[in-house]
Amino acid sequence: MAITTTTFRGLAFNILVEEFNDRDAVGHLNGYLASIYRQDTETSACHLIRRSRLPGAAEIMRQEIQHDGIRAFRRLALA
Repeated sequence: MAITTTTFRGLAFNILVEEFNDRDAVGHLNGYLASIYRQDTETSACHLIRRSRLPGAAEIMRQEIQHDGIRAFRRLALA
């Protein structure tokens, strides 16, 4: 069982991505959950934006933020 946390820093808020992977001894995926939070920089309060069970969902979010930059943050702020 592995939990990976990635933080994308912004001026007004941060995006926190938590990934949960559970694999058996052979390496097959038993469970996956990606949770994306909006974290206020002043209070550190987190608000759940999106949750996905599709493997690789957090990687798609990382690519979107790298490609679109601040526009990706704006879309998440409206969600």
